[in-house]
Amino acid sequence: MSSPPAPASGEPLLALIRDLAQELRPGVHGPSLSLDSALDADAGIDSLGRMELLLRMERTLGWHLDEEQAVTAQTPRQLLAAVTGWHPAPAPRPATPVPAAQRHHDTRRIPADTPSLTAALAWHAEQHPDQIHLHVVGDAPQAATSSYAELLRAAEALASGLGDLGLTPGQPVALMLPTGNEFFQTFMGILLAGGVPVPLYPPLRMTQIEEHLKRQSGILANAEATFLVTFPQARTAARLLRARLPALRAVVTPEDLAAPGGRLHQRRAADDLALIQYTSGSTGDPKGVALRNGNLLANIRAMGAAIEVRDDDVFVSWLPLYHDMGLIGAWLGSLYHGHPLVVMPPLAFVARPQRWLQAIHTYRGTLSAAPNFAYDLCASRLANEDLEGLDLSSWRVAFNGAEPVHARTLEHFITRYAPLGFRRTAMTPVYGLAECSVGLAFPPLGRGPRIDHVQRDSLQPGRRVQTAAADTAIAAQVPSCGRALPGHQIQVVDDAGRALAERTVGHIRFRGPSATRGYYRNPEASAELLRDGWLETGDYGYLADGEIYLTGRAKELIIRGGRNFYPYELEQAVGDLSGIRKNSVAVFASPDPGSGNERLVVLAETRERDPRSLEQLRQRIYQRTLDLLQIPPDDVVLAAPRTVLKTSSGKIRRNACRQLYERDALGRRSAVWAQFLRLRLAAVGPSLRRAASATQRTLYAAYAWLVFFTMASFALLATFLPRHSWRIRGSRAAARGLLWFTGTPCHVRVLQPLPRDGARVLVSNHASYLDGILLWGLLPGRYRIVAKRELQDAPLVRSLLERIGTRFVDRFDPRRGAQDAEALTEVVRDGTSLLLFPEGTFVGAPGLQPFRMGAFVAAAQARVPVIPIAIRGTRAMLRGSEWFPMRGSVEITIGAPIQPSGEDWAAALALRDAARQAILRHCGEPDLQ
Repeated sequence: MSSPPAPASGEPLLALIRDLAQELRPGVHGPSLSLDSALDADAGIDSLGRMELLLRMERTLGWHLDEEQAVTAQTPRQLLAAVTGWHPAPAPRPATPVPAAQRHHDTRRIPADTPSLTAALAWHAEQHPDQIHLHVVGDAPQAATSSYAELLRAAEALASGLGDLGLTPGQPVALMLPTGNEFFQTFMGILLAGGVPVPLYPPLRMTQIEEHLKRQSGILANAEATFLVTFPQARTAARLLRARLPALRAVVTPEDLAAPGGRLHQRRAADDLALIQYTSGSTGDPKGVALRNGNLLANIRAMGAAIEVRDDDVFVSWLPLYHDMGLIGAWLGSLYHGHPLVVMPPLAFVARPQRWLQAIHTYRGTLSAAPNFAYDLCASRLANEDLEGLDLSSWRVAFNGAEPVHARTLEHFITRYAPLGFRRTAMTPVYGLAECSVGLAFPPLGRGPRIDHVQRDSLQPGRRVQTAAADTAIAAQVPSCGRALPGHQIQVVDDAGRALAERTVGHIRFRGPSATRGYYRNPEASAELLRDGWLETGDYGYLADGEIYLTGRAKELIIRGGRNFYPYELEQAVGDLSGIRKNSVAVFASPDPGSGNERLVVLAETRERDPRSLEQLRQRIYQRTLDLLQIPPDDVVLAAPRTVLKTSSGKIRRNACRQLYERDALGRRSAVWAQFLRLRLAAVGPSLRRAASATQRTLYAAYAWLVFFTMASFALLATFLPRHSWRIRGSRAAARGLLWFTGTPCHVRVLQPLPRDGARVLVSNHASYLDGILLWGLLPGRYRIVAKRELQDAPLVRSLLERIGTRFVDRFDPRRGAQDAEALTEVVRDGTSLLLFPEGTFVGAPGLQPFRMGAFVAAAQARVPVIPIAIRGTRAMLRGSEWFPMRGSVEITIGAPIQPSGEDWAAALALRDAARQAILRHCGEPDLQ
């Protein structure tokens, strides 16, 4: 056998490209190509042709490729750079299936009352810590695995890093990471730190960097994300984002956050916000679906019930993790139910679609999901040699959703893969949307597709759907997407919101525990979404035998000549024409500037350049439209490859295409350097404003420290006054002066009048060095502060505290700690009130830490009440790990006195728990106990 050609000169690659281009455009003279020719515009190789090209590079030339580089390459030269080795490559064969014994499954089921995603992870990490949860399949021979315990430990370390940066509960954190263990760890780390993940898709090609940044900046601005976690290569682009986003405090990588030994695990409740999902097409008016733990878990449980989730299930997915089907349906569902997830990057599927099927074979996958186009691709584009040795008999549920499902695709896939063990009953068209977490309707398990053959012209809103013979020209095939998930309801209504009879087309709406309460920081869009307790889907469809059949999107409905129709079927029909790029057709309506009536526009990508061929293609599109809709198009636009805009998940962005059409800007692109230049120029104004704001903060911090040292000097001088009462008044005046001169608003709220006589024990949460100063200046009455003994190591601080009567306690030596507790009890019995911080110290991360018992033992034994005090706002002004004071306001809530029930340990415990709950209600921070 002769040795394959080396990739040095690139001539073998150019010959391969010419041959493929000739196949794609038979009868057209082959293009003149160089190493810097564009694969799409010059060679006419589209996304599907690229898959074939990569396959031939490996099989014909024997070259091994870096998948990510190869998929994103725009020229032959860039393809050469993706070559990692060269020698004859044998035809790929599926790996040996993983024996069931190696895929350990635990039969214990997670408790049904698990309140949050983090609680679910913690439960699995405790019950079966070493069980493998993730298999991340990449270029390496072996998958990178992660157990439940490993995922939890890594996430806790990342959470600790976010806490140290000052993340507060409920703050959104954006993550823009590729598929890999770092994404899963970061997502859970954000939740454990109390934040709300906002997944964004990473940039795929630098030639689209400007549009990508603009789209992401709109999302980040709407979310007001405080941090962006991304990979090192994206930092330059992310810095450009930061210049125009005032709320974005830092751009970091997972490696930056993972402090050695750091651990943070905040408990989350069912009603806490757990995720903000932005649609991949979000632009100027982003709509982020706000989902709570309760929504997500309700949806995951309902989907699990619908498919009768089993202990031996294995989910295989290549879907993007910033999309609801890949994030919630594949990963979080697997996490909750406790079965393994085999996951690969989307680029792995794009480069070699057979890898999806091979992973199902290798790992004996039982569950997998994909949009309709992926099934169509595997049914029509893969060669028989790609499928040799595959066994798909383990695949019991093949979800098909996230875009319109085509009956032809279902039948084609089933027929093609039945000889490899794929069962018709596994094919499962489903319906869902982000506003319902992910899933809304599933068909009966194990039934297979149900297709309704109806008259095409009866699929009009308000009309009753009429049946038709399957083989007639007027017939449309509409697949059923099943019934509403358990606990959910679907209704089809007219424009006035009245329920319609079965088989009548109308607006689809739903309700149920998975439903969002609205869009994040978008009250106008939320008001349009929620109507009379139902949520509008924006889809049209009809019910038959209780099952939902989709007919189109309401917002994409085209009205032409008094008729209503949807773009999908025409797009598919035009895309089937020879010379038109498949999945690259957009049909939309555009108002006529003269009459104001809607024009029907067909935008289609083609590789043709010859004027005569283009005109023939226009006529075929014109006739195809007339045959299908009985009306002609008003305009047919034939454009170069990659003109039709799509979302990251491959959906046609019709509205964006329409806007470009109306601006006469279709197909316009500029060089990468020009895009960066525009971005940098656009960032000048925001950067200047950001610099001005930073300067103001710095000046304020310097002023605040000047005021502090001035007031501290005044307080220290006051402590040398001859009378103790004068010392107290002087030091308290200095504390109030610090607040007044720094412009810090303070609001003190007393829930119940305090006892005028007798000793008491005041306990407060501790979030900042400001807490003691604040309480000393604002709390009424006389009391002595209890401070940690380490403060005695600073001579000036010790002198000031001792002269106002502060008591010091040891936090670390058990023997001295016990002696200190006894001494405090005697002080209280003598009638002196004490102020303590029972957390003992504070950290940068928000949250109420466990309470020490000393204060409560003293109160119980002395039979005096405990006064709970909640401080809110000081952590944001001066964090424990920082020395840069910020402007802010403070709220102090003084709770009702809590009387001890006795003098024993149980009474002290009861005092502690009651005081802690009272503080937790008003401090505005999560429970870290």
